[in-house]
Amino acid sequence: MNRLNDLFEKNRSWSERITEQDPEFFSTLANQQAPDYLWIGCSDSRVPANQIVDLLPGELFVHRNVSNLVVHSDMNCLSVLQFAVEVLKVKHIMVVGHYGCGGVRAAMDSTRHGLIDNWLSHIRDVYIQYRDLVGPWQDTVEQNERLCELNVIEQAHNVCNTTIVQDAWDRGQELTVHGWVYSLTNGQVIDLDFCVDGREGLSPQLDSAVARVQRLVSDQDADD
Repeated sequence: MNRLNDLFEKNRSWSERITEQDPEFFSTLANQQAPDYLWIGCSDSRVPANQIVDLLPGELFVHRNVSNLVVHSDMNCLSVLQFAVEVLKVKHIMVVGHYGCGGVRAAMDSTRHGLIDNWLSHIRDVYIQYRDLVGPWQDTVEQNERLCELNVIEQAHNVCNTTIVQDAWDRGQELTVHGWVYSLTNGQVIDLDFCVDGREGLSPQLDSAVARVQRLVSDQDADD
């Protein structure tokens, strides 16, 4: 039986190294959790949330699923969102996708993948909504990137439309929702021009974010 002893050894080495660097690190961490940020990201192992934005454990509350979806019937995601907003009082929610997302690609190919096809159908819905912008699907790098961006924008829009966030805004709670995408090739995060801190800003920011994608598509067509 493989008990993964190598991982236990790595854990002990990490614990000892951190304690040597900061003897109070674990005692401080154990006594409080007060993050200002909720990160809703993809489960992809190449996208480590804390490391990407250089924050320590305890500074970033994280929810991850395949292709960073926010579905209004997903009690797991909504429970995380409610805890983050109503208990932890986070000030920022970032929906973060990444270029080259396997879930986005799987959603658009003709292969059956099993149960996950039901989950990925939400990405197909995004594609259908923006088909005129993305174009007939040919699985090009450019199309994948555009659909990754549009998926983030729509999921961030979904966050804003939850009763959790709407109620927070109604009671005057400081809360901003952001749409970002992460590049695996250079490790940088790109702002998708979706940044909403109240009901009145939701439609204009959605339009702004989609307009950004439209400009990118137009520039690409001009180059071709």
